[in-house]
Amino acid sequence: MSARYLLPYAPDTIGSLPAGLDVLVWDGDGPVPPDEALRGVEFFCLPYMRHAAALPLIPRLPALKVVQTLTAGMDDVLPHVPDGVLAHNARGLHDASTAELAVTLTLASLRGLPGFTRRQDRGIWHQEFHESLADKTVLVLGYGSIGRALAARLEPFECEVVRVARGARPEERVHAVAELAELLPSADVVVLLTPLTPETRHLVDAAFLARMKDGALLVNVARGPVVDTAALLAALSAGRLRAALDVTDPEPLPADHPLWHAPGVLITPHVGGPSSAFLPRAKRLLRERVLRFERGGAAEPGH
Repeated sequence: MSARYLLPYAPDTIGSLPAGLDVLVWDGDGPVPPDEALRGVEFFCLPYMRHAAALPLIPRLPALKVVQTLTAGMDDVLPHVPDGVLAHNARGLHDASTAELAVTLTLASLRGLPGFTRRQDRGIWHQEFHESLADKTVLVLGYGSIGRALAARLEPFECEVVRVARGARPEERVHAVAELAELLPSADVVVLLTPLTPETRHLVDAAFLARMKDGALLVNVARGPVVDTAALLAALSAGRLRAALDVTDPEPLPADHPLWHAPGVLITPHVGGPSSAFLPRAKRLLRERVLRFERGGAAEPGH
């Protein structure tokens, strides 16, 4: 028997859904549902961090109307979505967690935590001065919902936040990307939050990095290919810039890749989203989207 919904969580764990909802539960780890069960699926929520297993199911869903992700970015999903099927991201879901990690990477890099951690492993007590976030200028490139969450967390640190988006929004004090050449030289920290699109691929190239001031910190919690890895390696190797990267290109980063050992770099393995903040927000978002679909089908926007 087919189902109308293919969800990664059982309806009773999501809460406040209509009784008797026609749901097939698949979390991306267990056996793939048979075609008979998939035939009537109209709404497919891809399991988080399981896109490689989930995307091949899309062509097996002839009744599909909506693909829902639990990710902010959809660059890996959109090429697999057929014409006429709506694809919705999880805008807002990862705001808290990703903003927290961006602040964590910034503070850890500025205050020298990687070096202290390595010395702890060797039992070395060594005091030294490091930079504070206070009095710094932080440029947030890609000022959307995560950018707003990040700015709210940065402002208590007594730093100046410069907001940049695709287009200027004077009412929010947001600059346009076209102004980057003038803004970059004054930024002590540049945080990348842009989606990966043809326009943003390698946006951070050699010319971009050359505009950044000596000693500035680049923080990437967006997508790896937003940064030209070769250009970044050159800037790091020259000792001119530092970087804190939650995403890389390639990804996963091979064990023998030179980025691992480049001077002034801190790397985390794409963990901006997976934290204790994820599940309650994921279920809340999924509840809203399912209820919206029940009210109006695929006609209502999902963003």
